Amino acid sequence: MTDVLAVERIAFAFPGRPLFRDLSLSLEEGDLAGLIGPNGSGKTTLLRILTGVLRPDSGRVLLRGEDLAALSGRSRARSLAVVPQESRTLFDYTVLEVALMGRFAHLGLWGMETREDAAIARRCLAEVGMDHAASRSLNELSSGERQRVYIARALTQQPRVLLLDEPTSFLDLKHRLQIYEILARLNRETGLTVLAISHDLNLAARYCRKLHLIRDGAIAASGAPQEVITGSVIREVYGTDAEIGKDPRTGSPFIIPY
Repeated sequence: MTDVLAVERIAFAFPGRPLFRDLSLSLEEGDLAGLIGPNGSGKTTLLRILTGVLRPDSGRVLLRGEDLAALSGRSRARSLAVVPQESRTLFDYTVLEVALMGRFAHLGLWGMETREDAAIARRCLAEVGMDHAASRSLNELSSGERQRVYIARALTQQPRVLLLDEPTSFLDLKHRLQIYEILARLNRETGLTVLAISHDLNLAARYCRKLHLIRDGAIAASGAPQEVITGSVIREVYGTDAEIGKDPRTGSPFIIPY
């Protein structure tokens, strides 16, 4: 397998606050990976560097082997899509209109959507189970339904990589599971590469085949969930003792904090 997205030995600092030092991380084509770590460890900042919103002070980001800094915004958007932690729309758009926003990088000179663009948007809404609500106002939907629409918007970009910043942070248990089931199915059926930031370690361990644990501006551990989620790692990184069990259905590690 080849790396579709990678950061190579990056350093980054906010004014007066160094964050990353010689950090490297890679996503292989077809990965379903989770980025975990304590608050303030730099997860969202790293996601912004991976998308090109922020540039590292040194090192580089490679998207399908090309330096991200050398690519135009449209070129990046045709391979890389992002679902931020909080999405807001200024106007009362319909669900289909929101999904169509993801076609921007593919529109022609006049920026007008075609029937093909609308068909792609409807197909992506169907992928997340929201095609029945295409004509409804986004503001009428529940938080879980809106999050599925935002994922559909990202999918209409037809990306090879999908990055998500805490996609379930404001959702109840049912909708958290729905979102991860959607991501797992898309990864399995289409080969979409997925990286999701998550504070829910049990959910990340259950659905992600690989976890990257970030601490104090560095990758503390990377690997399969059972390699990263251990009692000693949780104690060292999160400062709390925990019993590590095994999910009886999936065999993934399950954390029970003391």
